[in-house]
Amino acid sequence: MLVDRLGHRFNDPELLELALTHRSWCAEHSGSSSNERLEFLGDAVLSLVVTRRLYERFGDWTEGDLAKTRASLVNAATLAEVGRSVGLGEQLRLGRGEDASGGRRKPSILADALEAVIGAVYLDGGLGAADDAVGRLLGARLDAAASSPGYADFKTRLQELAARIGLDPPAYGVSASGPAHDRQFRAEVRAGGTTGVGTGSTKKDAEQRAAEVAYGALSVEVRP
Repeated sequence: MLVDRLGHRFNDPELLELALTHRSWCAEHSGSSSNERLEFLGDAVLSLVVTRRLYERFGDWTEGDLAKTRASLVNAATLAEVGRSVGLGEQLRLGRGEDASGGRRKPSILADALEAVIGAVYLDGGLGAADDAVGRLLGARLDAAASSPGYADFKTRLQELAARIGLDPPAYGVSASGPAHDRQFRAEVRAGGTTGVGTGSTKKDAEQRAAEVAYGALSVEVRP
């Protein structure tokens, strides 16, 4: 069960129910509230907990290394993977249309709901409980980030995933816009039937963000 994976028993079960309530459910059930406010709170709590853990564990890392590793742990692709691994999708309260369109497997919905769950744990049990829950959910990924400098490199991770499941190498397309002093890049990557789009101030950043989106979607699709 989800509460077992979190390691937290809710004093107020309604908080967990709220965390699992997508706005599509609210559209069909008048008077109900969605998990969006809890998601907002959980995003901040997650960032704080992960930042503190990295700061305390890696005293010799630079600010840049810490920031890159934190980004690899709290981004939507990683959170969607974690949500999928703990069976979060099966417990979501979705509207009929969203459910029928595969909402329980959508990376964005899973990532947002996981943040909302963390926010609910924080409200119910405080920062200590939230810290414990994040450790249970992301501890293995934090270890992987520590042992592999390329963990945050989503272009590499996407290429390895595509190869593992028998797809051709991901193909990228990049366009640029804006004046020379403020160039903006838009990248699109395709891996099989999965695409990802990202933007950034450099071509590399845009491609990494596009790869992150595609990796999150593809990793969810290929899991049973």
